[in-house]
Amino acid sequence: MKALLISGDRSGSGKTSITLALASLLSQRHTVQAFKVGMDYIDPSYLTAVTSRPCRNLDGFVMNPEDIRAIFAHGCRGARVALIEGVRGLFEGAESLSDAGSTAGIAKALDLPVVLVVNARSITRSAAAIVRGFRDFDPAIRIRGVILNNIGSEGHRRKATEAIEHFSGIPVLGAIPQAEGMALEMRHLGLIPYLEGREDRTFDDRLRVIRDLVGDHVDMDRLLACADERPDAGAAETFLDRGPVPDLTIGIARDQAFNFYYEDLFDVLRAGGACPVTFSPVQGTLPDADGYILGGGYPELFLPELEANPGMREGIRAAAEGGIPVYAECGGLMYLTERIISRMSPSHHRLRDGSAEMCGVFPGETRIPAQRVVSYVEGEASAESPLGPARFRGHEFHYSDVVLGEGVRFAYRLTRGVGIREAADGALVHRVQGSYTHLHPVASRNMFGRFLETCRKARGG
Repeated sequence: MKALLISGDRSGSGKTSITLALASLLSQRHTVQAFKVGMDYIDPSYLTAVTSRPCRNLDGFVMNPEDIRAIFAHGCRGARVALIEGVRGLFEGAESLSDAGSTAGIAKALDLPVVLVVNARSITRSAAAIVRGFRDFDPAIRIRGVILNNIGSEGHRRKATEAIEHFSGIPVLGAIPQAEGMALEMRHLGLIPYLEGREDRTFDDRLRVIRDLVGDHVDMDRLLACADERPDAGAAETFLDRGPVPDLTIGIARDQAFNFYYEDLFDVLRAGGACPVTFSPVQGTLPDADGYILGGGYPELFLPELEANPGMREGIRAAAEGGIPVYAECGGLMYLTERIISRMSPSHHRLRDGSAEMCGVFPGETRIPAQRVVSYVEGEASAESPLGPARFRGHEFHYSDVVLGEGVRFAYRLTRGVGIREAADGALVHRVQGSYTHLHPVASRNMFGRFLETCRKARGG
């Protein structure tokens, strides 16, 4: 198996579009397993689509080295190429003086060679200084090649390539011209999720344009030559393998409004003896289950559809009042409030003035837009949580404000992050918990294991 990490020199380098194109091109000849550095749901949805294999996340702030290696080994089974997309710039992470949470940290944890994408707009010799600086900043990082982006002319390409190869000794594998077609459509929290974007009739055309541009301007053979040869992942078992015969059914909300899930969640649930069953709050019916998980997404963009499905909303409220455990993150938390109030926003054309009734499990409402929050979180869960007492690390990213009644209890006290209110997160009602905090199911697998135990106890009365 070959393994290679693609990183950028900064956010906005074009790394995401280029990695997506490389994954698509390599998948035409090989079985490709994609990974994404950082806590991110949207980029992996695209990489999953073009490789036809679930993309996995790797995060050195949230996960310990054992978790990172286990996820990598588990994901790589049966693959011939492992392609890892970095996050932001190569050395950007959670801290200023360490590589925790950075792409560089993952490169070192898995000993991966790196291809650096450089935004070369309007620079030539300065691009060489950037590459040489990245090469020398941390000698433990093996930068094997460079891809230049936003090249304006043949002269621009030639001068930048000559300068980089002369001053750094690192080969330039390709130079992609400036092109409007290289951009993927964005909104207030990043890219449009693939599950939603594929409904656009021009979506596949945009992906094809990006793939063709990268394919025409990157030497794929030289790119693969930069990858490390590794032993096949083989059949070595990890804690992500299927567990005992399932004795629980867990309903998971998954549709165009709720699709922020890590693929590892389904592995962790199965390993814990649960059978995950998906359903659609937008247009489906609520399945009978021993517990429910409502993940994040963009419920604010589907307010009429969610309000027009009262059977779903009433069913979730009845399940909560009946003592069935429910765990909700971000968009799921919003859905569990009494209503979502949306105001027209210049940040996204689909946000409109309006209000829609939601499940009413939590007393209070959601207001959107609000201050944009993107942050790692750290905290401690109390024994009241259906996920049990634990210390945890996770991530929050939202554009809304959940305003709950004063009497609401909170299971989480955050030492880093914002949460729902003044570093309090994990609102509690009955056996229901809703938070802005997103947990990674591998890093927090003991908490998800306790959630399953809560479901077993609730079923037993």
